[in-house]
Amino acid sequence: MEKKIISGIQQIGIGIHNVAEAWKWYKDTFGTDIRVFEDKTIAELMLPYTGGVARRRHAALALNLQGGGGFEIWQYTERTPKNVDFEVQLGDLGIYAAKVKCRDLHQTYRSYQRRKVRVLAPPMKGPDGHETFFVEDPYGNLFQLMEGNHWYKDEKKLTGGAYGAVIGVSDVEASMKVYSDILGYDQVIYDQNQRFDDLDPLPGGDHPFRRVLLTHSEPRQGGFSPLLGDSWIELVEVKNRQPRKIYKDRFWGDPGFIHLCFDIHGMDLLKKECQDKGFSFTVDSNVHHNKSHSFDMGEAAGHFSYIEDPDGTLIEFVETHKVPVLKKWGWYINLRKRNPHKPLPNWMIKAMSFNRVRF
Repeated sequence: MEKKIISGIQQIGIGIHNVAEAWKWYKDTFGTDIRVFEDKTIAELMLPYTGGVARRRHAALALNLQGGGGFEIWQYTERTPKNVDFEVQLGDLGIYAAKVKCRDLHQTYRSYQRRKVRVLAPPMKGPDGHETFFVEDPYGNLFQLMEGNHWYKDEKKLTGGAYGAVIGVSDVEASMKVYSDILGYDQVIYDQNQRFDDLDPLPGGDHPFRRVLLTHSEPRQGGFSPLLGDSWIELVEVKNRQPRKIYKDRFWGDPGFIHLCFDIHGMDLLKKECQDKGFSFTVDSNVHHNKSHSFDMGEAAGHFSYIEDPDGTLIEFVETHKVPVLKKWGWYINLRKRNPHKPLPNWMIKAMSFNRVRF
């Protein structure tokens, strides 16, 4: 029986004011120097989340070939992005922080200190006994550094790419219907309800929380699964205050973490599953697009869709059809012609290094 395939976290979307400036910071800090695509077009299919108007934007997907997901760096070009007008606190509803994997936590911490990266506190142990620490980018976005278990390539960088997310939810049990039942994060590493010392340095971190760390018990499959690797979702439910929705009265693409995106195969199967479980697609590129059922993203193409978790946090699914390997010579990977269960050859993924950007 055919089943959907989730290959891993493809990327976390980050709304910012200036793509070039932000990308340089993420490249220097997290090593995301591989340009998968860069596109300056109109987001014509996201009308439910852009005020009913097709908005022009500049977006770039950047990867780190050491492993992990990428960052989709996203900027409105004909509209002034609207910043959140309150201090986001831990437990507010939405993607609170992106997890990033590193090889050696303390070496990374010392390097960031030398480079004057804003580190919120020294490494501290979480409920699982492992140390982590948080940094803040120049735009107020938080990133949690964790030591990684899975590496694709050694490029002598301190970090890989996106390793998961910390997500504020109003009801953990309701949210598990998306993150565990649909996305496959079925393994609970911890589920604790208390005040946590390691959260104290974070805005709003001095409250009691229900805190649930999830991963997937089965290895991810699919073409890019060796590169994307394993990942972690941490659901955080604040207990003694009313959380606010991070994107209330703002648009997708406004500053902050705009979505969590998964690389998948079997979009039609996934669409039925999501609908059956009460999380119907809110955006589906196939409904509005051409006969090829492939949405052109400039240098890449595929089928994309969105659902919302119970609190409105956006989850994107991308079934990749075409991705550039050697753009200069017009060489692209056509994933429609490949066995969806089989990983791409290492040489093919590593050839993406020819798309490295240098600022």
